[in-house]
Amino acid sequence: MKLVSFHVHTPIGTFSRIGALHGASIVDLNMAYVRQLTDQDEAQPHRLADAQVPATMLEFLEGGSSATAAARRALDYTVSLGSSVTGPAGETIFYDPARVRLTAPLPNPSSLRDFIAFEDHIAATSKRRGQPIPPEWYKAPVYYKGNHRTIIGPDHELRWPLNTQKLDYELELACIIGRKGIDIAERDAATHIAGYTIMNDFSARDIQFQEMACRLGPAKGKDFATAIGPCIVTPDEIQDLASLRMIARINGEVWSEGRFGTIHWSFSQMIEHVSRGESIYPGDLFGSGTVGGGCGLELDRYLKPGDVVELEIQPIGTLRTTIAAKE
Repeated sequence: MKLVSFHVHTPIGTFSRIGALHGASIVDLNMAYVRQLTDQDEAQPHRLADAQVPATMLEFLEGGSSATAAARRALDYTVSLGSSVTGPAGETIFYDPARVRLTAPLPNPSSLRDFIAFEDHIAATSKRRGQPIPPEWYKAPVYYKGNHRTIIGPDHELRWPLNTQKLDYELELACIIGRKGIDIAERDAATHIAGYTIMNDFSARDIQFQEMACRLGPAKGKDFATAIGPCIVTPDEIQDLASLRMIARINGEVWSEGRFGTIHWSFSQMIEHVSRGESIYPGDLFGSGTVGGGCGLELDRYLKPGDVVELEIQPIGTLRTTIAAKE
């Protein structure tokens, strides 16, 4: 499935829902399950659907494999009935994407860890500092903890941050944890992944390097925003992670291209490392770090007000962000 989060505006307020992309439509998974349960003569379809296929992504992920299985059944069932099908009281199930507002697929991750897992990237950034790759980098996957409360979604406008003179994009793939665990072996780690999305770890490089001169961080230089989206693709939809092509375009011009298979530390190795002696939880977000050549720092090119940044990784899609004018 390709899972999305979206806002629906109604006369009594705005509601956040989760859906699955199907052709040119978004299928509301919670309401699809309500319809299936109603047709099965369930006495309390709304109550049961809210428990088994919740309407928000974090709650859905916390439901684990049973929630995913129920959502798949509901999706298949309603698709078989046709796009004109509605809920038991006429509620909308099939939405036109143009009539709703897509948000970040996981607007409120439990935590955000961003790794530096591509050797080409750390080699290039180390070289710019006149240093070799630290030997410690080869001993375990290294990460920093970002601000999980400043997540933005597709087609969002990013406010110019911190009066930076070096605003940068970072082309990354991210995995979303779907199952709690601790001390997870690398061989078992893939079963804890709920899906994958595109991630843009925006950076104010001048602020970042100023604060990291104190040998701590990054913090303010990255904490202002991280973009993810446009959807979460479940693992069964991606046959070969290594073959995924990663592209960054600025105003339509290709600035970066890479392949995920060039990564040194796998997501399974990241999960094994992080879960050593501590639990991981559904909704935790793990960024791969920047693919080699996948940021302006490596190119000595930076973003400007009004730029449109597009990160593309198929079959996930394109994550688009517009950089707002300086205030």
